[in-house]
Amino acid sequence: MDISRVGFAGLGSMGEPMALNLARAGIPLLVWNRTPGKAGRVAEAVEDVAELFARCDVVILMLKDADAVDAVLDRGGPAFGGRVAGRTIVHMGTTAPGHSRDLEAELLAAGAKYVEAPVSGSRIPAEAGELVAMLAGDPGTIEEVRELFAPMCRETVRCGPVPDGLLMKLAVNVHLTAVVTSLAETVRFARAHELDLRLLADVLGAGQLASPILRVKAPKLVEEDFAPQASIANVLANVELIAAAARETGLELPLIEASHALYAETARLGYGAEDMVAVIRALDARPHSEDETR
Repeated sequence: MDISRVGFAGLGSMGEPMALNLARAGIPLLVWNRTPGKAGRVAEAVEDVAELFARCDVVILMLKDADAVDAVLDRGGPAFGGRVAGRTIVHMGTTAPGHSRDLEAELLAAGAKYVEAPVSGSRIPAEAGELVAMLAGDPGTIEEVRELFAPMCRETVRCGPVPDGLLMKLAVNVHLTAVVTSLAETVRFARAHELDLRLLADVLGAGQLASPILRVKAPKLVEEDFAPQASIANVLANVELIAAAARETGLELPLIEASHALYAETARLGYGAEDMVAVIRALDARPHSEDETR
């Protein structure tokens, strides 16, 4: 596919560094963001999302949720067919697998092509171009746009037909959620027993549990740095998608169910915009939480 211009919609915490990496790689880029202030810092920007589609062969969507995706595409509205016909839509956000499956059918019927490409990683990997993309869709269409992922992603993995990319992303997040929640409890346990938290982070990083996520999140917990990389609100939305997908198959996920309740509790306490490690705040806010002794 001869891509003359790429559109990018959604310049949030993840989308902005992803689009910047595309622009720095010399990709001819046109951007749109619902809040226009930051768009001009990335590349040439348009105020009307319809212009983005009119001027671009490929449009990448990195949007908050399914409602935002549908609104940008005017899905179900009069502009949908003309907006997407002849274009390739690359959906890199995280929505319900069923939403993506239905979206693909409607896009193909309207004469568009579709690639599902959710990513694993938070803002720091996004800034470094080290995300992992899970691709799903027609193999030929994936091949046509695959070069676009190189500036944003360290690795791309073909997962099969839609919605297997999103299902893979949710499976990864089952593990991620449990790991970070467990790390918060680990730090809390050590703190209650007056251990050196920096030493704890060193020990964790030196052993078999060492991982990139631990190297990023452990220092944040030690320093009580809750500046968002992946926010409580974002993680909660992902956990809700996991829980819904599990219910569809009658699957019980006790750790996810406990995590769902805990992240929801953290959001209710007003910490939804903070990093996911702020889940420790909800634990600390529980009655008698500081009465833990040796």
